[in-house]
Amino acid sequence: MPRRQMHAVCAAEAPLLAALCALRTALDVPDGFPAEVLAEAERAAREPRLPDRDATSVPFFTIDPPTSTDLDQAMHLERRTGGGYRVRYAIVDVAAFVRPGGTLDAEAHRRALTLYFPDDKVPLHPAVLSEGAASLLPDQTCPALLWTIDLDADGRTVSTDVRRALVRSRAKLDYTGVQRQIDSGTAEEPLALLKEVGLLRERLEAERGGISLNVPEQEIVQEDHTYALEFRAPLAADGWNSQISLLTGMAAAELMTEAGTGILRTLPTAPGGAVARLRRTARALHIDWPHHVSYAQVVRSLDPANHRHAAFLQECTTLLRGAGYTAFSGGHLPDPAVHAAVAAVYTHCTAPLRRLVDRYAGELCVAAVAGREPPAWVAEALDALPKEMAEGSRRAGTVERECVDLVEAAVLEGRVGEVFDAFVVDVREHEPDVGTVQLRDPAIVARVDGGGAALPLGEELPVRLTRAGPLDAPQADPAAAKVRFVPA
Repeated sequence: MPRRQMHAVCAAEAPLLAALCALRTALDVPDGFPAEVLAEAERAAREPRLPDRDATSVPFFTIDPPTSTDLDQAMHLERRTGGGYRVRYAIVDVAAFVRPGGTLDAEAHRRALTLYFPDDKVPLHPAVLSEGAASLLPDQTCPALLWTIDLDADGRTVSTDVRRALVRSRAKLDYTGVQRQIDSGTAEEPLALLKEVGLLRERLEAERGGISLNVPEQEIVQEDHTYALEFRAPLAADGWNSQISLLTGMAAAELMTEAGTGILRTLPTAPGGAVARLRRTARALHIDWPHHVSYAQVVRSLDPANHRHAAFLQECTTLLRGAGYTAFSGGHLPDPAVHAAVAAVYTHCTAPLRRLVDRYAGELCVAAVAGREPPAWVAEALDALPKEMAEGSRRAGTVERECVDLVEAAVLEGRVGEVFDAFVVDVREHEPDVGTVQLRDPAIVARVDGGGAALPLGEELPVRLTRAGPLDAPQADPAAAKVRFVPA
């Protein structure tokens, strides 16, 4: 999912929405699905491969943004007799709908990822599946991969099982409502346990040196003929929910490494220079980071509702560069095998409606638990998956950067020539006069050109806006819709 999440709240006729539509055309983003893909998806929606096991008696619930309809996961939490917890996590069984080697499968491989725009998304699968028959919508019976993960009283995993089953969610919940129910004490036990288990898993994450970046979403709000860009801090419930997904991804990685075949999400340890640059950014944003305090500790001390902290959390995503997928077989684990931010072996397996690789990870885990070799269609695709996902991630990164540039141009349109208080948060290694600034207000990160003079990384720097837009630029040249600053 995008590292910098943006959501547009605008009138239907807003110029920004028209510009985002034009940007999709300029970036050659897929516009709908070919007729043969839609036809196959319609057939699959009517005739999925159904499992023998029936788990529809378990009262699952989903937690997603209120407008989401592509629901990948549903959960149910309970206490275990004798202590500890049982986490049941149902993940959409996309393989029950997608025939290997078919046109629907080929289109998913071509896309690799759902692409996110501030106003819309370009899905990995047709809506008849991703928002219909395959989605874990309330009161809809669906084929799923049902994970059962037992935890001890400290939240540590003691056993893992995953197998196909029919499931039915009972309720579609959203983060605000979940937080309200838990805080008020009105949540029933399966939901109330989300906080209990989530806090235990957060404590274990801290013990192993893992880091969860609670990066705020940015909301673009139309105000008359202008736009405001605001941070929306994540709720505690967002983090607890993420811990269930992380738990499952770690359990999946352990199953695959024990079986000797799989695909991991890996991230090398950030080089010392990158952390040193981040320390200078922290100083510029007036964030206290004593030398004896680790990066993980300072991140956990931040408040995403604080604008300076929110800006720093966004900069922390630069340490995620280098993340990728690594396939392995024959028991030969990749090096590194660990995801540095998770501080454990980890894989993506909980969002198969939105990520291609998750379908394959799920199949590998089902086979591992059953003591079988992976299906031939999984084994044959494994070597090519990392490259396909890397290309999909590159495309998603381009979309994200262009959307950010376009939104920031909209926010600053008409203010060319004004001077803003800013911090230099990044400087190019081989071009020290070119870098990135974070404005105090509005919440914008943009390029600054020093004109031959080296930029002071980590320092405050007044900057003058020299370019913003225009919003109709993407129709001709996406690169033209940029925001540019120079030192004032």
